[in-house]
Formats: sequence, structure tokens, C-alpha cells
Amino acid sequence: MILHPGILALLSLSAVIFIIMLVAGWHSLKLIVYWDANSSSERQLLLERKTWLISTLLNYTLTVQIFSLLLFVFTADDIHRLFIGAMCATGSLNANLVGWLVLLVKGVLLFMASFWVVFNQLDQRTEDAPLTRLKYIGLLLMTPLFALDLYLQWRYFSGLQPEVITSCCGSLFSAEGEGVAGDLAGMPIGQAMTLFFSVAGFYLLVLLACLRTRRVIFRPLLFVASVLMFFISLGAVVAFISLYIYQMPSHHCPFDMLQANYGYIGYPMYIGLYCAALFGMLPGLAQPLRKYIGLRREIDLVERQWLLKALGGMVVFLLIACWQMIFGSFKLLGY
Repeated sequence: MILHPGILALLSLSAVIFIIMLVAGWHSLKLIVYWDANSSSERQLLLERKTWLISTLLNYTLTVQIFSLLLFVFTADDIHRLFIGAMCATGSLNANLVGWLVLLVKGVLLFMASFWVVFNQLDQRTEDAPLTRLKYIGLLLMTPLFALDLYLQWRYFSGLQPEVITSCCGSLFSAEGEGVAGDLAGMPIGQAMTLFFSVAGFYLLVLLACLRTRRVIFRPLLFVASVLMFFISLGAVVAFISLYIYQMPSHHCPFDMLQANYGYIGYPMYIGLYCAALFGMLPGLAQPLRKYIGLRREIDLVERQWLLKALGGMVVFLLIACWQMIFGSFKLLGY
């Protein structure tokens, strides 16, 4: 099992990333203690050169970490055929429940790594790099998560036993299922639709308001709307969007749509949702950083690009999620 190409790639990437994070963490400790942007000492010049080099390396490293979530999901789906009873990534994850923890940790790192890369790039464009200490403190806080990601992946993949009979998505994502998955699958469709389209509409209204005006209040509001939209959209995929994609009234799985049978339609849909959430949160997160004059100028230059990317991501997600609902022949009674 460990010799599967996807598993080898994931474990190797995670090990290399963790080693780089350890090296960067050691540099971070020295930088946090000795950094002085107003100094022209030899130590400060050496720190600046090392910081620029390490920041550039981390940009690439954390970008790879962002894509590792896609590779993990693809690999989990690819190995499902090795397990009796598995039909998609759900069966692979159920074969060793540690896999769900891996998915959760990678989801958290997905956004943390994205935020770090974006704000590091902004910081590098300024002359005084005012976020240097802050971003390396954040790097130190992230490092244990990378260790946990590597450990959990090893526990998950090394613990998989092909002879174990696992459960398929039909037993987990169903009205009779237990936990959050069962609650979402059993949620009345009318209520789920009302909640989803209300939050999506609120998100779009706030996003358009941010595009039209620079009033400060809309940026934090968009951050809150983005977080709500992201989690409620994930719930909506299980509750009713999946039913229209599969054109089956009882198939709630959020993973089957990642397979070739459905044209891998899940990948652009989830990527669109991720972009809508990420770029929608960035203006709110960047608002407190406007107190730095250099960063304020850089944020003004890129904020409209963030908002347009958020809008584009949301449009992609809604088009894929609602296409069959509007134009398909499959209809749920009353909807």
C-alpha cells in the first residue's frame, strides 16, 4: 500500500516540507529576537539576506502544501478499489478513520498556507517589510501542524489493510447515517436550499458593495460572509447539490463527483468555492494592516483583484452547483 505512487508522493512531500519548516523555524527564532529594520549593522544585513531567501523558498513550499490537499483526495479516491465495500474516497477514509483527521488538518493548512503566501508577497514588495516579525511568528505556530500532518498521513497510510471490509458513502452520507454527515443528508431540502441561497446572496451583495465602495465596514463583513458561505456551501453539497449532480434522490456523497464518471466536475467546483472563500476573506484580514503606509499602497493595488477573483470563484461554484438544478431533466418533487 505504501508503494502506491500517490502515497509515496504525499509522504515524501510532507517530509521535505516539514524539514524546510524546521530550518525556517530556527531562522524565525533568531529573526524574532534580533530583527531591527532601522539598524544597518552587519547582523541585520545578514538577517535581511537570509530572510529574503527563506521567504522565497517558503512561497514555493507552502504553495506545494496547498496543492497537497488535492493530491490527498485524489489518492484516497484512487485507492478505493483496493478495499472491499469502497466506492470512492469515503470508503478509503473509512478504512482507517485517521484519514478524516488528515483531511481536516490539510484543510486548515490549506487556508493558513494561502494567507501566509499572500501576505508574505505583499510584505516583500515594501521597503521596510513591516510584517517580518508577525509572519515568522505565524510560521512558528504553523510548524506543529506540518508535523501533525506528516504523522497522521503515516498513521493513515501505514494502517490501511486491504482485507478490511469498509463502508461506502451510501451508509455514511444518508439520512440514517450518524453524526454530521447523516444530519446534513437528512436535512429537509427546502430548508437547505433556503439557507444556502440566502447566504450565497448575502455574500454576493457584500462582495459587490466592496467592489463599488471603499467603506471600511464592508471588508470585515465580507470576511464573515466568506466563512459562513464556505461552510454552508460544503453542507449544501451534501444536503442537495450532490443529488442534482448525480441525478439520484438519495446519493449525497461529496466525493463521487471527483471521479471520471462525472467528468471530475467536483474539482473545479471545490476549487471555485475555495477561491471564493479565500479571496473574500483577504480584504477583511488586510484591513488592520493598512496602518502601515507601505502596505496600504500595496493592498490598494491588489484588493480589487482579490474581489474579482472571489467573484469569479463564486460564479464557477454556483454555475456547476446549479446547472443541473436549473437546466437538467432531473427534478426533486416540489423543487
